[in-house]
Amino acid sequence: MRQVFFYVLLFLSVSSVFSQNDSEKKEALRIKKIEERKNFQKLLDSSNAFYDSGDYSKSFDLNMKILPLSFKIGDNYFIHQAYRYLAYDYLFLNDTILAMDSFKKSESYAKLSKNDTATAVTYMDLGNVYSTQEDYKRAYIYFNRSINLFEKINDSVGIAKAHYNLVLAAIGNTDFDTAYIHITKAKDLNKNTDDASFSINLDNFLGEYYIHKKEYEKADLTFLIVIENAKNNKLDIELENAYYLYSESLFEQGKYKEAYETFKIYDEYSDINSGIYTSDERYTLSQKFQLDEYRKDIEAANLNNKLQAEIVKSKSRVNIILIIVSAVFLILLIALYSASIKRIKLVKKLRIKNKEALKAKEESEKLSKAKVKFFSTVSHELRTPLYGVIGLSSVLLEDKSLKKHKKDLKYLKFSADYLLALINDVLQINKIDSEKFEEETTSFNLRELIETITSSFEYMRIQNDNQLHIEISDDIPALIRGNTVQLSQILMNLIGNACKFTENGNVYIKAKTIKIDNTKAAIKFTIKDTGIGIAKNKQDSVFDEFTQVDSLSYSGNGSGLGLPIVKKLLALSNSEIYLESELGKGALFTFTLTFEVLEKAIKDNSLIKFDASILKGKKILIVEDNRINQIVTQKILEQKDIICSIAENGEEAIEEIKQNDYDLVLMDINMPVKNGIEASKEIRKFNKTIPIIALTAVEIEEMRNNIYMSGMNDIVVKPYDISKFIDVIIKNISLNMKVNT
Repeated sequence: MRQVFFYVLLFLSVSSVFSQNDSEKKEALRIKKIEERKNFQKLLDSSNAFYDSGDYSKSFDLNMKILPLSFKIGDNYFIHQAYRYLAYDYLFLNDTILAMDSFKKSESYAKLSKNDTATAVTYMDLGNVYSTQEDYKRAYIYFNRSINLFEKINDSVGIAKAHYNLVLAAIGNTDFDTAYIHITKAKDLNKNTDDASFSINLDNFLGEYYIHKKEYEKADLTFLIVIENAKNNKLDIELENAYYLYSESLFEQGKYKEAYETFKIYDEYSDINSGIYTSDERYTLSQKFQLDEYRKDIEAANLNNKLQAEIVKSKSRVNIILIIVSAVFLILLIALYSASIKRIKLVKKLRIKNKEALKAKEESEKLSKAKVKFFSTVSHELRTPLYGVIGLSSVLLEDKSLKKHKKDLKYLKFSADYLLALINDVLQINKIDSEKFEEETTSFNLRELIETITSSFEYMRIQNDNQLHIEISDDIPALIRGNTVQLSQILMNLIGNACKFTENGNVYIKAKTIKIDNTKAAIKFTIKDTGIGIAKNKQDSVFDEFTQVDSLSYSGNGSGLGLPIVKKLLALSNSEIYLESELGKGALFTFTLTFEVLEKAIKDNSLIKFDASILKGKKILIVEDNRINQIVTQKILEQKDIICSIAENGEEAIEEIKQNDYDLVLMDINMPVKNGIEASKEIRKFNKTIPIIALTAVEIEEMRNNIYMSGMNDIVVKPYDISKFIDVIIKNISLNMKVNT
C-alpha cells in the first residue's frame, strides 16, 4: 500500500514539473508574440512617419522589409497594413497599376482580418487610386463608403481623413462646392487634434476654394495664416503649396508685383522639395528588384502551404471525384440519347429555317439596292433645283441694287439651306445604316475648323438673339489629323440644336485635352446652351430617329435626325455622346474623340492658303445641261472677274477644249449625249494637265472612284458653299500653275 502511494506521489510530482515547464513555454511564446507585434507596429509607425514627412526613400526601403515580415508573423491585419503602405509608395511613383494591385491585396487581407477599421481604410485607399486615375465618380463612391463605415464605428480620426481625401478628389475634379462641404466637416473633426500638417493642408484647400469663388480677401488671409503655421512647424511642402496659391490669388487681384515676389518664394521651396522628390524616386526605383525578390519568396511560401493542404485533402477528394464522375457519366449517357432524338427533329426544322432565311436574305438585298437607288435619285432630283435657289439667292444678295429686298433674300436662302440640311440628314442616316460612311482623315487646325462651323450659324444667332462663345484650351496641338467630315457633322448638328432651342441666351463651344502624348491627343468637346432644356424622361428618346423635343416655348419643328446622326457617327469611332439637362435650364452635350498629333506641318493641299487674285481673267469652261445651273455658276464666277464659256454636254466640252485654251473645267456628271465621266476620259487622252472639277448633285460616295479614275482632279457637291467652291477652284488652278512652271 505504501509502495503504491509512493508511486502516486512520484507521478503527481513529475506531472507537476512537466505542467509547469509547459506553462512557462506557452507564457514565453505569448510574450515573444507580443514583442513581435509591438516591434512590427513600431516599423509601421516609422514607415508612416517617413511618408508623412516626405522621406519617401526611407519609407519604401522600410516597407520592403515589412511585407515579408508580416507574412512571417502570419497576422492578416499586419499583411493588410504592409500591402497598404507599399501601395502608397507606388502611388508616389505614379505607378497606378502596381498601386491598384497592392491595394486590392490589402483589401482582401482586411476582410480576412474582420476588422471594420481596416476595411474602411481600404475603401479610402481605393478612392485615392480612382482619384489619381481621374475616375472621380468611383472615387466619390469609395470615399463615402469609408466615411459611413468610420461613422458606424465612431472613429473620428478616420472620418476626418476620409473627408480630407474626398476634398483632394473634388479639387482635382474642379468640384469646389463639394470640396468646401468636406473641408468644413474635416476641420470640425480636426479641432481636438494636434496634427499640424493635416490642419494646414485643409486651410490651403480652403484658400483655393476662396480663389475659385473670387473671395480674394478671405483667400489672402487664409494663406498668410497657413504660411505662419507651416513655418512654425517646418513643413516645406505645405509652404510650397501655400505660396503658389497665394501668388495666384494676388495675380487675380491685379497685384502683379506682390504676386511675382510671392511666386519667387514658392519657386525656392519648389526647388528644395523637388530635390527631395528626385532623389527619393531614384532610390525607390533602384529597390524594385529587391521588392520583387521578396514577393517571389512570399508567393513561394504561400504556394508550399497550399500544396501541403492539398495533399491532406487529396484522398477524400479522390473518392468524391469518383462518385461525381460516375454520376456525370450516367447523366451524359441519358443526355446523349435524349439529344440524338432532339437532333433529328432539329435538323429538319433547321433545313426549313435555312430556306426561309435564304429567301429573306435575297429579299433584304433587293430592298437594300432599291433603297440605295431611291436615295441616290432623290439626292440628285432635290439638290439640282436647290442649287438654283441657293445659288441665285447668294448672287442676288451681292447685288447692291436689290438692297431693299436683302431681308427677303436672306429668308429665301435660309429656307433653302434648311431644306438642304434636312435632305443631307436623311441621306446621312441612310449612309451610316448602310455602312457606307467614309473614314477619310485629313490634317487640320481645330480652332479654325470650329470658328468656320460657328460662323455658318451667324444668321440663326442673330435671329434668336444669342451669343456664341468658343473656348479652346491652349495645349491642343496646332495641327492634328482626323476625320474632319465626321467631326464637322457632329459639331454642326449639336451647335445647330443649341442655337435652335435657345433664345436671348448663350451657346458655349469648348474643346480641351484630357490625355495627350507625342502621337495621340484625346480631346473632350462640350456644347452647352441656356435654352429650353430637355426633361429627364425624354433624354434617352432624343437619340432616336425622328424624335423631337416638346416645348411650349419653342414653336419650330426639327427633323428629329440631328442627335441620332451624332450618336451613330460617334459609335463609328467607338465613342459616346453624354447629355446633362433639366427642363428650362439648358442642355450640356459632351463627347471625346482621339486624333493623331502632327509635330510638323505636313504637305497637305487642304491646308495651303492660295492667292484669290489669280482668278482675275482666268478662263473656265462650264459643262452643264441645266440652264438655271449654267446661269448660277456663271454669275458666281463672273463676280470674281472670271471669263466663262458654256458647253451643253460632254461632246461639246471635248471640242471646246481642243479648240481653246482653258484654265479649268467644271464638269457635270449626268448629261445627255456624253456624260461627264466619259468626257473626262476623252479629254485626258489629249490634255493631261487641265484641272477638271466634278460639279454634281449625286452622292459622291457612290461615284467617287469612277470620278477620279476618269481623270478628274476634285469634286464639289451641289448645292455648295460659295466660298468653299471658290477655294477649290483657286487651289486647283494654283497647283496646275506650279506644275507647269
